Amino acid sequence: MPGDLPSAILFACTQNVIRSPMAAAIMKHYYGHRVYVASAGLKPGKADPFTVAVLDEIGIDLGKHRPHTFDDLEDASFDLAISLSPEAHHWALELTRTTAISTEYWPTMDPSATSGSREQILDSYRMVRDSLINRIKAKFGGLGAKGV
Repeated sequence: MPGDLPSAILFACTQNVIRSPMAAAIMKHYYGHRVYVASAGLKPGKADPFTVAVLDEIGIDLGKHRPHTFDDLEDASFDLAISLSPEAHHWALELTRTTAISTEYWPTMDPSATSGSREQILDSYRMVRDSLINRIKAKFGGLGAKGV
C-alpha cells in the first residue's frame, strides 16, 4: 500500500556511486524526517560528477557523498533493502538468510554505460533520477514534506 514507510531503508547497488546514492538522496529529501535512509554498494567506487549534477538540478545536494560498501555500514538493522542492480539483489537475498529484512528489486539501468555528448549522458542520468523519483512516489505515497 502506498504510504507505508519503514523505519529504516537501505538502497543498494554495485559501487554506491550512481543508483543507490541517488535513490537514498531522493528518499532523504522527501521522507528523511520520517525514516532513516542509507545506501551502500558491493564494492567501492569513485564519486560520479554526473550524479551530483542531475540531483543538483532538482535541489538535492549530493556533493558530500562518499561511496562505501556494505562492510562500512555501522548498523545493518534495516526494515527494507531495495536493490537497484542484479549483484546487489543477490547480496540482499543472502542477507535475508540471517536478518529479518524485507527486500525488493528495482531493476535500474546503469547510466554510466551511456556514450555520446555530455548532454546525452546527462539525459541518461536524468532518466534514472526521474525513474527513481516515480518509483519512490509509487511505493511510499505523497507523505513527503516537500510536495511529492
